[in-house]
Amino acid sequence: MLFNAASPKPALSERGRSFLRGARAAFSVPGLILVFAFVGFAGLARGAGLTLAETVFMTAVVWALPGKVVLIGAILSGASLPTASLAVGLSSVRLMPMVVSLVPEMRGPRTSKWVLYGLAHFVAVTSWVLAMEQLRGIPRDMRTSWYLGLGSTLVVGNMVVVAIVFEAAGEISQPISALLLMLTPMYFLTSLWGSARDGAGVLALFFGLLLGPAAHLVVPEFDLLVAGLLGGPAAYAVHRLRLRRRAP
Repeated sequence: MLFNAASPKPALSERGRSFLRGARAAFSVPGLILVFAFVGFAGLARGAGLTLAETVFMTAVVWALPGKVVLIGAILSGASLPTASLAVGLSSVRLMPMVVSLVPEMRGPRTSKWVLYGLAHFVAVTSWVLAMEQLRGIPRDMRTSWYLGLGSTLVVGNMVVVAIVFEAAGEISQPISALLLMLTPMYFLTSLWGSARDGAGVLALFFGLLLGPAAHLVVPEFDLLVAGLLGGPAAYAVHRLRLRRRAP
């Protein structure tokens, strides 16, 4: 026998259990909301004339929903491949702060950079929210396995959902698709508001909600960027001013 009763359990078994814990974390309210959003995406892709294979492949490769919506818009407008790639890349810049905040939580003393690069593909709103809520309860050297379970389950599960909806449901009306796609950002907004740990986070969300519509009227192509560049520093400045006034 390779292992007797006194032998320690192999490390693979522990990593496997961490992977399964991450996979189970995907079956949650945020995961369900994401499923409904991908139902809307499947209808949108079918209405845009994409094939089943193209839609499922896009789900796996682009992953974050806004990037896929931007890509479909570029396809419908007849944009060139470099233009479409640039548009999708710019829409994904918003994920950079999520990656920057999540990677230190996953990195262990012996974690390979290539493992972190690979796991960064799974970073999107739902996986980021779930990871930031639960990762601190996972042993540090098991966190990459846990996040791999979470991310791969979300991706593969929604690939299956997209394939089923694309084939069985037919074309979903554009208003319903838009409504379903809005579920994920609405959940993200409420989650950020509820999990804000200090006044700066609450102020940043408040300023963003005020500046976003105004920026859209002035510079619709750069509304989110402008709202973030103005709202973030303003929230930080107001928060620091309040702290100074409270200081003895």
